[in-house]
Amino acid sequence: MVSAAEMLSIAAFLEGRYAQAFPSFGSERMGAPVMAFCRISDQPIRSREPVTEPNALIIQDPTLLSQAGLFDGLQSDGYVLINSTRGIHELGIGSHVGDHAVTVPATELALRYVGRPLPNSTLLGAFAAMTCELRIDSVLAAIRQKFAGKIGEANAAAAQAAYELIGQGTQNHVETN
Repeated sequence: MVSAAEMLSIAAFLEGRYAQAFPSFGSERMGAPVMAFCRISDQPIRSREPVTEPNALIIQDPTLLSQAGLFDGLQSDGYVLINSTRGIHELGIGSHVGDHAVTVPATELALRYVGRPLPNSTLLGAFAAMTCELRIDSVLAAIRQKFAGKIGEANAAAAQAAYELIGQGTQNHVETN
């Protein structure tokens, strides 16, 4: 499976920026949650250390919200994007996140456009709208680079839908803190 971090790094490269993407696997059992990291910069990236103070968190699985330390190190002006049909306050995490927290029904959008509950690409469209860190065109190009043909187009459509949903910010299930 292609990670969201990998596609973010490709989008950054397409914009002429430097990027680094890497997963972090613990010693847990198979099927345990995996963290992936992406650094994006306008300068060469020399660090190979784990990310301890992220600017943004993308949480694909809202059942992980109760994990201890999930928000540790998040910068005070950092972004939090959660795959959920519920709002930030409904999830009970309003006190853990700053002013830049959004939920998006990424799994539902992936089911609608891709036909499978794989929210990676969808979340990237929402990330682009939420942070303005990357242009949506770069995100869509990265998706199409990783997924060919109809699958790429379906994933790009899901990402575009999430981008527009976050950009509108008026939907019931999209809530900013």
